[in-house]
Amino acid sequence: MSVVKSSLSVEQEKKLLSLFGNVRLHLLYKASVHGYMNAAFHSRCDGQGPTVLVAYNKAGFVFGGYISKDYAQTNQAINDDKAFLYSITDQREKPLRVSSTNGQYGFTNGAYGLNVGVLWFLNNNTATVQIVAGNSYTFEGEEMHGNDLQLTECEVYRVEDCGDLLETPWRKIDWEGYSTKDRLMDYIKNYKPEVKSVVQARVLLVGPVGAGKSSFFNSINSVFKGHVTGQANTGSAGTSLTTQFRTYSIKAEQGGKALPLVLCDTMGLEEGPSAGLDIDDINSILKGHVQDRYQFNPSMSVQTDGVGFCKSPSLKDTIHCVVYVLDACKVTLLSAKMVDKLAAIRKGINKLGVPQLVLLTKVDEACPLVRDDLTNIYLSHYIERMTREVSVCLGVSQSCVLPVKNYSRALELDIHTDILLLTVVVQMLRYSNNYFDDIYQARGPEI
Repeated sequence: MSVVKSSLSVEQEKKLLSLFGNVRLHLLYKASVHGYMNAAFHSRCDGQGPTVLVAYNKAGFVFGGYISKDYAQTNQAINDDKAFLYSITDQREKPLRVSSTNGQYGFTNGAYGLNVGVLWFLNNNTATVQIVAGNSYTFEGEEMHGNDLQLTECEVYRVEDCGDLLETPWRKIDWEGYSTKDRLMDYIKNYKPEVKSVVQARVLLVGPVGAGKSSFFNSINSVFKGHVTGQANTGSAGTSLTTQFRTYSIKAEQGGKALPLVLCDTMGLEEGPSAGLDIDDINSILKGHVQDRYQFNPSMSVQTDGVGFCKSPSLKDTIHCVVYVLDACKVTLLSAKMVDKLAAIRKGINKLGVPQLVLLTKVDEACPLVRDDLTNIYLSHYIERMTREVSVCLGVSQSCVLPVKNYSRALELDIHTDILLLTVVVQMLRYSNNYFDDIYQARGPEI
């Protein structure tokens, strides 16, 4: 499935967000992708809570309407004192905002697109806006849409309230600059597994396509190299860019020795039965049968006679900690099939007794307050709520859910991003130690 992207420019999005408080926009519907059809619109937008419709025309106007209540196709006029129409142009510094004239009427909850008082979007399954007689909203057509009612694009976003900052952080972290970074790096460099036969903890990254598994490795590698780098392939393709099983060692510094940590990257998870990483493949990886650069075949499980298959793995070849990587912007949109797939994977991992963590990526995109200042991450209502929802969804403790920001756009390192990334690595090593403790108790000192 290809990634559906917003048509809003950075400046247009900034102006649109200025009409709200601390919110984030999540794209639900895009007419050029899903079709200028009422059925497509309602299938993606009904029951989604507050939404904003964003229409584009050739005159350069971005305009539409916001409603704070659900679409439900009741064919009734809905009172919504928070509803409004708006218009954005490059020529205006601030967006035009028009509220209902009576302060009550919001929109007509019909089955034929969005009817906000006097503007009817997606009427008759066409890329046009119809002017409806009435005085619920008062504005000049030239100001609202430049008298151009033919659309070049139409999108609908769910408007998610991020809330204000908490008075006290819901999780403590020391942001005190380079002293904290150095302390975390020293812990990682000097880490030693609890068993003598293993010199590096092996951590497996598992998650949907595009969640940021490869970007996480690149980010950790960047911190220790001292500059932003990109060894592992990353991108936003609809299918996994990682087609091999890769094991990545990280050097403590340029030309230095390898860290006591190996990050293992896999194909991304996909919904289809013959797409993405197979559940049986994960079991083979966990047991240490799959070696670096093994080429996956989505149509069949790992072959025991294939190149890169280890028939007699030792403890150092197995996986010592599993980390699920999820995009914070898409947690609420995980399909039932994907949730079921993650549950099946978790069930198999539990049987092997491997500790598990969850990495919540792209937190800066998920919460505007975190985007403005990363140190707000543990003061954010929204991020805290996301970690709780993930905890319930995957059946893990909330303390196992770790929000993080990867290096995906920046060209220079940032001290707070480094500290957050390193804190996550420390937790991975601690959880790996839990695995080694269990092995030691079960097998004794000979391992």
